[in-house]
Amino acid sequence: MSAYWAHPTAIIEDGATIGAGTRIWHHAHIRAGAVIGAECNLGKNVYVDAGAVIGARCKVQNNVSIYQGVTLEDDVFVGPSAVFTNDKRPRVGLEWEVMPTVVHQGASIGANATIICGNDIGAGAMVGAGAVVTWPVAPYSTVYGNPARAKQ
Repeated sequence: MSAYWAHPTAIIEDGATIGAGTRIWHHAHIRAGAVIGAECNLGKNVYVDAGAVIGARCKVQNNVSIYQGVTLEDDVFVGPSAVFTNDKRPRVGLEWEVMPTVVHQGASIGANATIICGNDIGAGAMVGAGAVVTWPVAPYSTVYGNPARAKQ
């Protein structure tokens, strides 16, 4: 018996690490080498890539992809359809370089936000819905817009 729950349509590859009490919903795909902490909630169509790390008690809503190089620390919220990138210069057939992104403890990312790789989100920060994060977000700040800027 598993210590986590997954909907029957979820794909969980052998070699994924999933903490106790985590719930994984419809059509989610968890790759081998992904690490997910305890008591998380991953919504419909969530994709967690090999090498991605999700801390404890995170809530990742529908249609979010967490790619290699992305780390969510504990207690992070990611709203529906938020997007993370992991290569600043993606090209077909060329070498690519994973640029890490860390979303620090307690931060929240709004629906449809885009986080450009290499830009950490500080602890307790709030990224507004639809924001495009093009540089690091300071701890406990609120940013929104395109490009995302701190609330004045």
